[in-house]
Amino acid sequence: MTFLSSLRSGLSHTKIDFMKVHKLALFMSVFCIAASLILVFSKGLNLGIDFAGGILIEARMQENADVSVVREMLTTVVKDVQIQNIDQKDLLIRVAKADEEQSVVVKKIQEILNKNFSNVEYRKIDYVGPQVGVELIWKGFLALFLSFIFLMIYIWIRFDWQFGLGGIFALLHDAVLTLGFYSISGLEFNLTSIAAILTIIGYSINDSVVIYDRIRENLRRYKKMDLDDLINSSTNSTLSRTVLTSGVTLVSLLALILFGGEALHSFSTAAFFGIIIGTYSSIYISAPILIYLDPRKKEE
Repeated sequence: MTFLSSLRSGLSHTKIDFMKVHKLALFMSVFCIAASLILVFSKGLNLGIDFAGGILIEARMQENADVSVVREMLTTVVKDVQIQNIDQKDLLIRVAKADEEQSVVVKKIQEILNKNFSNVEYRKIDYVGPQVGVELIWKGFLALFLSFIFLMIYIWIRFDWQFGLGGIFALLHDAVLTLGFYSISGLEFNLTSIAAILTIIGYSINDSVVIYDRIRENLRRYKKMDLDDLINSSTNSTLSRTVLTSGVTLVSLLALILFGGEALHSFSTAAFFGIIIGTYSSIYISAPILIYLDPRKKEE
């Protein structure tokens, strides 16, 4: 507790000139957005079963089964297979869309499991077709789009239109860079990935709102202060909150990455990256953009 108090006290008196490098930061952000879009459209995303289609099998074993051993067994008949423990005896087996008929693939998997384990109970066998995958992709991105719209409306109403534009650009930055991260890292992109992006933009806008609140407060208090200095002062005064909140969140996500297992790996890794990007965008995008939009200007 003493360490956190000391850290917060030290960060509350910082005088970092964030605006000194804001042009470089904005240029790098635009470059990264362009690079991410090129990656997504050229390399694409590693779509999971939710989107690409495939087979989902839930099997209950009579004895505890080692996931790595089962995976080694099944890779002899299927190439792209993912296995995770639901509990000590239940396994969730995911097989991406294969060249063979899905019923043939299921039969081969059952033969391998029945041969090596006794009394295997197949509690669920689902086939996810490509049409379902397309529908899920559409609904997932519709959820993202609607979240952007409602968040922009919220900022627009709570602050001024300049803040709304700054906030939405920061959110687009975070979402596009996260998609680029999925593309370049090869992490599986599935329904939990949509949840990760929604989590990231929610976290990012919350951070931006804290800084925006301080900027609006200082705009009323220091009406003649240079806008660069005002944004610097506002960002520095909220820096302790930003660093401590981000730090605690990142530590929690790191624990999920290390100990959360395969099921949470894609979500937690992307969220870890996204929280870093979201913190950066709150400081170097949503706030500095106000220099060019100038919230002090009165609407004619």
